[in-house]
Amino acid sequence: MYLGSYRPSFDKNTRRIALPKKIRSYLAINEVILTYGFERCIFGFDKDAWQKESEKQLNEPITNRGARDTRRFFFASARLVQFDNQGRFVIPNDLLEYARITSPIVIGAGDHFEIWEEFSWQEQMDKLEEDR
Repeated sequence: MYLGSYRPSFDKNTRRIALPKKIRSYLAINEVILTYGFERCIFGFDKDAWQKESEKQLNEPITNRGARDTRRFFFASARLVQFDNQGRFVIPNDLLEYARITSPIVIGAGDHFEIWEEFSWQEQMDKLEEDR
């Protein structure tokens, strides 16, 4: 399971982020699938979790408008990225722009991890606390 929250090193010029070692330790290989996440974050999946989530999405009937929209959102933005030998990877520009990331926070979310802009994550946490 992906757990915790981390402030990774990030180079704005190269869009290269160092995935925290505790998050990388959950991965069997040195690659992840990144895609648009909800609330303007980036979702990161290992291949097994991606396969499971994909199957859930594909089991929804294509005749359902909401299911089609979720598939489009989820699959059209997906990218396979590979780590270098120091556990860093480049966040594709479209994903970076979507999530408006300049100062990232990486959080564990159980079966996947998420990359958030620091300010957006704080807003999300404030909303979660208000809803409790």
